Amino acid sequence: MSIIKTATFAAGCLLASQVMAAQPVAEIVSADEVDWGYLNPLRGDASPGAADLWGDRTKDGPTGMLVKFNAGFSSPPHIHNITYKGIVIEGLMHNDDPDAAEMWLPTGSYWKQPAGENHITAANAQNNLIYLEIDSGPYLVMPSAQAFDNGERPLNLHRDNMVWENNHDSHRLLADGVESTFLWGSTDKAQLNGSLVKLPSGFEGEIVTSANEFKAIVIQGKIAYQDSQTNMGKALSAGSYFGSAGEYHHLFSVADSDEVILYIRTNDTYTIR
Repeated sequence: MSIIKTATFAAGCLLASQVMAAQPVAEIVSADEVDWGYLNPLRGDASPGAADLWGDRTKDGPTGMLVKFNAGFSSPPHIHNITYKGIVIEGLMHNDDPDAAEMWLPTGSYWKQPAGENHITAANAQNNLIYLEIDSGPYLVMPSAQAFDNGERPLNLHRDNMVWENNHDSHRLLADGVESTFLWGSTDKAQLNGSLVKLPSGFEGEIVTSANEFKAIVIQGKIAYQDSQTNMGKALSAGSYFGSAGEYHHLFSVADSDEVILYIRTNDTYTIR
């Protein structure tokens, strides 16, 4: 091969590799693939289990993780160095001031725990699993004596108190039977926000997004996910995660016998159709 042809071939390979590198790809993590450790390693087996879905809870950055609690778990009063958000995937959870009456939150419920706020966390079912999200890290557990007021206020939102929009109320929802409810953040462009989305049994469609941060966690039910780039399929049960950065079409379907709830964290608009 001549020098000119070799150079042309090499340049073509480089350009192709750059195009491939720039092509958006999906992150897909099923619940049965995660690596479990301890939420509070200092307590060992007395600690809830924890597994990162995205990010790294031990470092200074945002993270989304699964946390599981044994039946009858009740923590001592404590605080955290950072604010976190929790969504119940399975079981019954209570998170409040140490002297507060128990309010058990079932699947699909949401709470926010401010940094520095003294509280306890308890579980009241045989199996208890939540999705826990932080915007900065690392995630630390600290004694109540170090409590402080960071200006935020806690929130416990039972699923029965949520207000849902359908495709007649929201421009994001183009498919019949799909509903959503806003949980936190701002819908202004480039601002992070979190919402829940209900997908009816038998749904078959896609989420279209161009956000540079799009993350979705299956809170209830199961979806058959199909990667629009590789055409590979994967069954994603409750506790699973898929996400993308850049323009992407997330294709999936819901079984006729199921109803699915997704939690979506993003910093741009998306459409479900």
